[in-house]
Amino acid sequence: MTQKTNNIESNDRRESNDRPDNYGRFFAALGAMGIMGDRDEVKRQIVWQYTGGRTESLREMTREEYDRCCAGLERDNGIREMLRKERSATLRLMQRVGIDTSDWKRVNSFCLDRRIAGKEFAKLSIMELAQLRRKIRAIDSRGGFAIKAERESARQQEQPKQQVIIMQCPTGQA
Repeated sequence: MTQKTNNIESNDRRESNDRPDNYGRFFAALGAMGIMGDRDEVKRQIVWQYTGGRTESLREMTREEYDRCCAGLERDNGIREMLRKERSATLRLMQRVGIDTSDWKRVNSFCLDRRIAGKEFAKLSIMELAQLRRKIRAIDSRGGFAIKAERESARQQEQPKQQVIIMQCPTGQA
């Protein structure tokens, strides 16, 4: 009997670890819906729908149900599409200043600089992407990163090169 109780407790702990610990994504998507009326009732209906009628409580949703619910709400609100367009515009600006956007390591290393964004590109919100574009435009107005590369190559060309001159002497006159 105690073994059965322990199994139930361990299942409860495992399920609680499989639950979301932050509901900000859900409430942001819910707020973007522009709900008229009782917001709590709409929340309960949405949770009921995405759990297949199992519960009305957001806290009792599994991680999989929560992710599916948030993705559905974001798709319905157009948030995903807006985020995709913002990312695309930001990547175009990055290309213009000389960042290789086909290499995600370079994109992320640029964004991770605390003076730029301080986090990976994929984790930037719509507002953070707009701020990042403002900073990239400032870099572009100063010539971008290409001018710095051109200066370095010009400096290397200015350094005197060692030359070897080979002259042929006529035989017998040396």
